[in-house]
Amino acid sequence: MKNQSSAIANHSDPLSPRSGFAWGVLGVLAFSFTVPLTRIVVQHGAMSPLFVGSGRAVVATLLATGALALTRQPLPCGIVWGRLMIVAGGVVIGFPLLTSYALTTVPASHGAVVIAVLPAATAVATVLRTGERPATPFWIAATLGAVAAVVFAGLQGGGIGVLQTSDLLLLGAVVAAAVGYAEGGLLARELGAWQTVSWALVVSSPLMVVLTCVSVAGRPPVAGATEWAAFAYLAAVSMFLGFFAWYRGLAIGPMAQVSQTQLTQPVMSILWATLLLHERLTWPTVVGGIAVILCALAAIRSRAGRPGTPEPSAPRAADQRQSSNTVA
Repeated sequence: MKNQSSAIANHSDPLSPRSGFAWGVLGVLAFSFTVPLTRIVVQHGAMSPLFVGSGRAVVATLLATGALALTRQPLPCGIVWGRLMIVAGGVVIGFPLLTSYALTTVPASHGAVVIAVLPAATAVATVLRTGERPATPFWIAATLGAVAAVVFAGLQGGGIGVLQTSDLLLLGAVVAAAVGYAEGGLLARELGAWQTVSWALVVSSPLMVVLTCVSVAGRPPVAGATEWAAFAYLAAVSMFLGFFAWYRGLAIGPMAQVSQTQLTQPVMSILWATLLLHERLTWPTVVGGIAVILCALAAIRSRAGRPGTPEPSAPRAADQRQSSNTVA
């Protein structure tokens, strides 16, 4: 019965490029709430940034461990553990902690604009990881995107060349997420999408449990229902379920095209910040966001349009093998 269910699941050809794009959009939609909801839980001191960044990973790890146990997933072996540590360092440890600290002092819309350079950063990380040699326009566009993000942050912080600590944290979060996205997208082709983020959570769990205990001991959370609801979303969706769709989309690929869906994330994040936090949408925010998004779009399209060896697609056999491990 289990094998028949796997065959039926793969009959619909989930590995088509259109399917990869759809999964990417779903993942980006899930992630678009991350910045404004993080701002909600840290802006009034209801929860410490350390608790938000580490505690959400602990909750997500409980969900991941349950999913891995129920479906009897085989343990990764060899070098895969090292690659999982890279993913964990980027998307489980680096990005959540850095953004949690940054958003204690800057508005969610500001954070969304700086993080808008993430699509170009992910493309760069993928290029470096795969050894691809894109044409010069790619590097020009990626560099301009980074410069645009830095200039915007500097102008908002008091002048060009003046970056606040929060902006440095946000840029660090971008680098961490880009590395985690690139490595995770490649690894998802071997382990499966949800398996990749689940094992990454398990790998990071000892550190995150310790950090959570330290944060609670030093500053217990005193949050209301709204803050706890936002924290629950960050733990269950931003830290876990959203990666089901995102890594699935990147694994199906082509990764360059699927990563274009990230360009909508800052727009949605700013919209949610306006609706949920009642932040004013200023012209510098609009202009800065457009500039960063256009540069990221140019970088991704120049790489995607470059002739050469195409990215390897997710092997159907590997996908079927992962499906056969799932209990019907």
